Amino acid sequence: MKTGYTRVFAAILATTLMAAIPAASQTTYQPKFPGDPARSDSEAAALGYMRTALRAQQQYKKKYNKFAPSLADLVHSGSFTRRMTGTDRGDYTVGFHFKKVKDEDTFELTLTPKQQDAEHRSFYAKEDCVIHASEQGPADDNSPVIK
Repeated sequence: MKTGYTRVFAAILATTLMAAIPAASQTTYQPKFPGDPARSDSEAAALGYMRTALRAQQQYKKKYNKFAPSLADLVHSGSFTRRMTGTDRGDYTVGFHFKKVKDEDTFELTLTPKQQDAEHRSFYAKEDCVIHASEQGPADDNSPVIK
């Protein structure tokens, strides 16, 4: 008799769990902090990476009086790690371009989604450390600013 009840219970449990899986995967994004501008976990990770890289650039400039010419040079500046020098960031690809214009260092940091949609915008920042976002195509200096 126990075996029959166990099988019925297992069947009910399995059905309940199978019904819960699609519901869990379709949940809305939960902001990571008050005022979080991200629209998805992927965007939150991309923006976190961008903020970390921009802080590292500011610390590097404070220490060496110039911006780092590569992501590898940012390692150990702030919390920028060697693992962060890779350009594949899951759903995003990192772009870093350093330029020396006259006597001034400049850089551009971009995060481009592998598939752009409502939950995967592209991001852009330069030496002023202001992050811009674009829903359609690559972000640039003219794209709206993220708060």
